Amino acid sequence: MKIVVKIGGSLMKEGVPPGLVDDVAALAPSNQIVIVHGGGDAVTQYAARLGKEQRFVVSPEGMRSRYTDRETVEIYQMVMSGLLAKRLVLAFGKAGVKGVSLAGADGQLLLGKRKTKLVIVDDRGRKVAIEGGYTGKVISVNSSLLDTLLSLGYVPIVSPVAVGEEGEPLNVDGDRAASSIAGKGGADAVVFLTNVDGLELDERLVSRLTPSEASSVLPKIGFGMQKKVLAAAESVEAGVKEAIICSGTRAGPLTKALAHDTCTVISAR
Repeated sequence: MKIVVKIGGSLMKEGVPPGLVDDVAALAPSNQIVIVHGGGDAVTQYAARLGKEQRFVVSPEGMRSRYTDRETVEIYQMVMSGLLAKRLVLAFGKAGVKGVSLAGADGQLLLGKRKTKLVIVDDRGRKVAIEGGYTGKVISVNSSLLDTLLSLGYVPIVSPVAVGEEGEPLNVDGDRAASSIAGKGGADAVVFLTNVDGLELDERLVSRLTPSEASSVLPKIGFGMQKKVLAAAESVEAGVKEAIICSGTRAGPLTKALAHDTCTVISAR
């Protein structure tokens, strides 16, 4: 079974959850696992240490994101690829998992399209267009590189840093990067691990949705979960059998997610 796992940055604030490490170690020998990680809070923290104030913008659809200028994308790349990815490699390696960290520029793994303009909502509630900075969207995945590593028993650990058409690094959303990797790589499942059990509406956990149902509830949920639900729906529309949103803080989080234990499952049926 080929599984793409997105580890939310909220799970890595105090290291890698040991339950997740043990679960990946148990599943990796009989499955092909690709890991994509987040870490936006760590980027903000290290940017502050370097004296670089971070700016966040909100789209008309309510999506909140980091505005990434040249200095910020260099800090983003440094923290994501240089710190957090290696932290995961070391944690999994200690448990016997052969992790290999990769970013978009490595083997042209993630090619992205740079956004020339961003439409945002300003402090007065007006829609305005601003220069796009170094933010992009994944348009191509070198799945053969991942498949080669998987065939040799490695677990690729991917940082959400794509490379643009002019060779520049791009900040890409981690959830949607995981969705692209799963869809273009023919994954059986993509699992989004976060710090909650899944999507909640009216204080109740939603157990199952179709992609169209997922799209219809986007305006009702907060920006953090919004991106996960959107990415999950996109992956199923791209051919992934199921996308699962669940907690990564419990014991055996992947095993329980694949068994549909206390989570939100998005699938065609």
